[in-house]
Amino acid sequence: MLTWLQRDSLSFPPLAKALHDPNGLLAAGGDLSAERLIAAYRHGCFPWYQDGQPILWWSPDPRTVLFPDELHVSRSLAKALRQARYQVTFDQAFAEVIQACAAPRDYADGTWITTPMQRAYLELHRRGIAHSAEVWRNGELVGGLYGLAIGRLFFGESMFSRTDNASKVGFVTLVERLKAWGFVLIDCQMPTQHLHSFGARPIARADFAAYLKRHIDQPCQASWTA
Repeated sequence: MLTWLQRDSLSFPPLAKALHDPNGLLAAGGDLSAERLIAAYRHGCFPWYQDGQPILWWSPDPRTVLFPDELHVSRSLAKALRQARYQVTFDQAFAEVIQACAAPRDYADGTWITTPMQRAYLELHRRGIAHSAEVWRNGELVGGLYGLAIGRLFFGESMFSRTDNASKVGFVTLVERLKAWGFVLIDCQMPTQHLHSFGARPIARADFAAYLKRHIDQPCQASWTA
């Protein structure tokens, strides 16, 4: 049975109570306050819903993750990185990145990055929890991605690209930076062929929860604006 969250409580049901069909649906309701979002990621779930739906919270099993040491860069992408046609920055244009990620896509109807979602993650950015990677060419924003950094874990949310390889360059640059900072895992949430091409793979939800418990409160040496 699906759990409905109360606004006066930040607690979530155990991950093992998530539905099998649809895979990972854990709870509904609540709100998008910064406190609830932080509690959700620390617990192992995330919000994902469309306009007109209640807020839905998910914890799929298995969970798609990328370990920084397992990052795979194709020959063509490695060539694009060497050509240095793009410049990558961090936390310089978070609002622009999330707006671009929320823009309509040719292959999708609507967006799950609703206006309330954008406001919520902008607040997390102001609190130093949500971060962005921006990809520029000749001073123009052509790609990027955003997510949350808590402890030694990075929770990826969405990316966009307006030119060939732009988001890929941003993603690889981010993963390499996270590895240098001591991050141990990047949560990719749902499986896609795009993420698998970088080396992302599924792990059991119980194993993901174990990584959370072990590393969510460990400090790291991140310097996002350096």
